[in-house]
Amino acid sequence: MSLQESGEMYLETIYVLSKESSTVLAIDIGNYLGYSKPSVSRALGVLKDKGYIEKSDAGAIKLTKAGEKIAKTIYERHSVLSTLFMNLGVDKKTATEDACRIEHYISDKTFKAIKAHMAQYGKQDKQNAK
Repeated sequence: MSLQESGEMYLETIYVLSKESSTVLAIDIGNYLGYSKPSVSRALGVLKDKGYIEKSDAGAIKLTKAGEKIAKTIYERHSVLSTLFMNLGVDKKTATEDACRIEHYISDKTFKAIKAHMAQYGKQDKQNAK
């Protein structure tokens, strides 16, 4: 079930766009990512063949359960890492860009440790604020 970084980016984008709109089209994905129509079409074909997305006759794109699972994982990594970097003093633009690169390569073990650290740090921070 291994997926390349670009495939994960597409799934994450579909997930984000589906939170904003009930219908996600290929053109929306291309605009969001800044990719050409042929590139998007090719990638969506691969994702459909692997069972990660479904496409209606009208062109609406939806994540399958398998696709949604991957998309949510990548989105969570992106969100947590962006927050971590901003908490460390990194500006939002840089934090977001770095999180976007790292989210595809970080191991589950390391990511779980980061989440645990952030949960612990947040609790300590709230206690110190009292």
